[in-house]
Amino acid sequence: MEHDISYTIIQEDSPPLVLLIEDDIVIAEYYKSYLKTEQITLVHLQTGKAALEYLQDLIPVAILLDLGLPDMNGIEILKYVRQQQLGSAVIVITAEDSFDVVVEVMRYGAFDFIKKPFIPNHLVTTLRKILNGHNLNTPTNLNSPTKFKEIKQYHQFIGASPPMQEVYQIITKVSTSNAPVFITGETGTGKELCALALHQESPRKDKPFIALNCAAIPHGLMESELFGHLKGSFTGANHDRQGAASLANDGVLFLDEIGDMDLSLQRKLLRFLETSSFHKVGTHHLEKVNIRILCGTHRDPIAEIKAGRFREDLYHRLDVITIELPPLRERGEDMLLLANSFLETFTQAEPNKDFNEFSLEAQKILLHYKWPGNVRQLRNTIHSVVLLNEGKVVTADMLLAKLAKNQPEEPKVITSAELIQTAISVNIMSANTIRPLWQIEKDVLLKTIEYCNGSVEKAAKLLKIGPATIYRKKRRWKAHLLNHKLSI
Repeated sequence: MEHDISYTIIQEDSPPLVLLIEDDIVIAEYYKSYLKTEQITLVHLQTGKAALEYLQDLIPVAILLDLGLPDMNGIEILKYVRQQQLGSAVIVITAEDSFDVVVEVMRYGAFDFIKKPFIPNHLVTTLRKILNGHNLNTPTNLNSPTKFKEIKQYHQFIGASPPMQEVYQIITKVSTSNAPVFITGETGTGKELCALALHQESPRKDKPFIALNCAAIPHGLMESELFGHLKGSFTGANHDRQGAASLANDGVLFLDEIGDMDLSLQRKLLRFLETSSFHKVGTHHLEKVNIRILCGTHRDPIAEIKAGRFREDLYHRLDVITIELPPLRERGEDMLLLANSFLETFTQAEPNKDFNEFSLEAQKILLHYKWPGNVRQLRNTIHSVVLLNEGKVVTADMLLAKLAKNQPEEPKVITSAELIQTAISVNIMSANTIRPLWQIEKDVLLKTIEYCNGSVEKAAKLLKIGPATIYRKKRRWKAHLLNHKLSI
């Protein structure tokens, strides 16, 4: 559905509004022909001034923007959309494809960058992604920016928390670009899953995805792994070898833990990024490839630069788009979504296992444990619990038996001097006999929990210990009482 600005009226039940800003009438007609079967209201404007005036009154779901407008650079419109927080998804379509232009439009929030000439299906696919993510029942006005539906599973990611929704949105926005992406996050947060999602969302999804872990390969072999080598080029090179760069041609190369890459190879990688060409070890013959680079690290790149372990120029070349993955402890009830998913997976994979839920106390442990190893640690913990236990319900004891082995014993709750000072309140002595330490410790913990109105979490915070420690000690108290009864 096409409209001229002179008589465009947008009703609340109209198809989604898409604004085309293109000064070349012939090219604009091509765009209209590509999109004629799409359920949209398409408005065409030829100048930047007309577009800015139009955006004062109506906000489109998407803007198809040419940078080379007769009266201004299209980037000014992109800046306006971002500064005014209009919520429109901007697809930049231009013949300009220099690295600086790509960087600038992506940093100002472009949904995608398409270089002329392009395959029509690329434009249609990208626009459909925007429309599918937009709440089409929401009136298009200044107070209703583009919304993304809450997603609980996105490719191999599981999680509905706000930090993960933001990650999903960024992946969707930048997946169709060829710009490098720098993925950061603690170990176990899912950097390779993020890279895979970027690949699977992109036009390269049917092409190779090659992942190379820079931390797992000896420095002496890293160049060969990345660029390949010829037979006889070094000791042990018994045959020609294709490197990751060659294998990833037309697809995606993911360099995981790039912060561990040797400085000398970082220089060669920088040149490779600038020229898209390299030579295998043992030859000076240049090989040119077309790949998208994604990289990941658990290290702080700025700290690594200051320490002289990472090249600043390489960092700025890679850091066009950054995706920071949140640690598990900041993802709220995603913890339970993940735990239940892992429980179902591992239970189904093992014969004679019937687990189907976590007890309430076990859920509390899952939510309040710090998970220093993030999703990977949670996954391994649930796997271990399923393998080593029987039943239908995962209990707190089952979790604690595993978690207690993964963390050092925490300091005593209070010192002996503090125990003496609080002798009256905790009754250290009974019938002129010193009570066992575990009984005294139990009284201290229970009194603290009572002081905190029954909240184990608040008591743990007050005593500067983890909630898991209190749950673990409760289990030990039960064991002490049982042993006492058996000995009577």
